[in-house]
Amino acid sequence: MQTPVVRQAPAPVLRDGSAEAGRIGLILLATDLTSERDFARMVPTDEIGVYCSRIAYANPTTPENLRKMEPDISQAAALILPGEKLDVVCYSCTAASVVIGDEEIEASVARGKPGVPVVTPPAAVRAALSVFNAWKISILTPYTQETSVPMARYFVDHGFDVKGLSCFGLEDDRQMARVTADSIISAARDAMSPESEALFISCTALRAAEVVEEIETVIGKPVITSNQASVWMSLRLVGYDRAIDGFGRLLRTPLSDE
Repeated sequence: MQTPVVRQAPAPVLRDGSAEAGRIGLILLATDLTSERDFARMVPTDEIGVYCSRIAYANPTTPENLRKMEPDISQAAALILPGEKLDVVCYSCTAASVVIGDEEIEASVARGKPGVPVVTPPAAVRAALSVFNAWKISILTPYTQETSVPMARYFVDHGFDVKGLSCFGLEDDRQMARVTADSIISAARDAMSPESEALFISCTALRAAEVVEEIETVIGKPVITSNQASVWMSLRLVGYDRAIDGFGRLLRTPLSDE
């Protein structure tokens, strides 16, 4: 076969800037089966770009293993669209953010993506609860007791009154991602203390965002989940302020309200 002559095409027209209204960088655990799908469901991706990076993680989900991710966060952040602008970076692990610390996560992300606002799930949950003026809360986690206790302590340290703490006792985030909707709804009903003003369902692996509407109907109070709150806060920082239906009261709440 004769080698064809390659002709240079006319100079392409390059687009100046981006058609996106905003860009969210999302750092996921290597084992995460849920966060990426939840962001795709809740974020209006025809307007807001979501760009992902993954970070090495090995189960079981213990405070010790969660802390081991911290040195790799900067590199994971740096790998999201190098040289391109991001409006926010979300580190999608609730328990690790608690044991490492929100400020430490922010500093690690800043080393890889300087000058970009950072969202951690627990900080987003605190902001979401404050929108509803909910300071008396119940917490449901998929973790073991060892990993659940620091979660409750985090919220107590930030001024919340934890009226109830329940957990599934799971050690592997891949198992957490396979907990059924019926199990989550049933456990949420049982976890909700009568004194609580809202329920927080922790863990970015748990598929809780899918059933927020049902749980709010059952308990009659606001329900905040890790991924739902992370999306809400990320959109808020991007400047997207429209209601999103199907994922509970929070995403129907104007993001500018506090």
